[in-house]
Amino acid sequence: MTRDFIHINDFVILVEEANSTKTEIDSCYFDEPLIAVAFYGSGNVDLTVKYGQNQKDFKHTKGLALSFYGDEKVEFEHIVSPNKSLRCIVVATKLSNLEQLPNQEGELFSDLLNELVNPKDHYVEGPSFFMTPEMENIVDAFFYNNYSGKTKMMFFRSQITALLSHFFGQLALKQEEASKPNHREQLNKARDILLENLENPPSLSELSRAIGFNTTRLKKEFKAIFGVPVFKYLQNERLASAHKLISEKEATVQEAAWQVGYDSLSSFSNAFAKKFGYRPSQIK
Repeated sequence: MTRDFIHINDFVILVEEANSTKTEIDSCYFDEPLIAVAFYGSGNVDLTVKYGQNQKDFKHTKGLALSFYGDEKVEFEHIVSPNKSLRCIVVATKLSNLEQLPNQEGELFSDLLNELVNPKDHYVEGPSFFMTPEMENIVDAFFYNNYSGKTKMMFFRSQITALLSHFFGQLALKQEEASKPNHREQLNKARDILLENLENPPSLSELSRAIGFNTTRLKKEFKAIFGVPVFKYLQNERLASAHKLISEKEATVQEAAWQVGYDSLSSFSNAFAKKFGYRPSQIK
């Protein structure tokens, strides 16, 4: 388990990572009431939130951005296991700090997360969504970088503003979309089909038929919801999965490429370098 705390203005940022060869429970509490956004990386750890007699379970956290209010009576329980590691960034601030936040960030919290600014319980869950690839890249960079010491902290600080900008930007877009008809359930199904078939994904027409769309509609609405075209999303997930396999020494570079559906090692290496900024052979 590793934890890094970063203080930026009136934000406290927790960067947390844990891996385990057996199932373990990692519990944490807040010392005071906070508004926070948790950004979950590729580990896909299970999360249980407990408060009073209530409990909320999250069984798929990979790529999740979760906003919430929590006080001292809330327990956040991560269940870390061999196949579900913890990679999470929490950006938090006290209610009393909202007016002091720079660049009108306090107004964004009040406008877009009003239920958290005026909580009615020990734990109040705000909007949540699965991050865009740009947001996932920022989160991944917190855990997959070669910086250390003061340089590492400087890098972390530079990324937090970008991550919050994406979060509030997406939140505003999704609130606009909420007033329009959408087909989120079918599109989530299409995403899940892709994630379950990284090595041998369906064609666009096969995927369209599986969710009852035509291909034009699938391409348009998938990009509107997830921020990128269907097969760009697939490529990002393949590369993230390969990175995990290599960094955790579960596969060689060649084996990881094959497992996520790349026949050409050079194509895999080039795509990997374009996404992460370094080649798979450079992973430490």
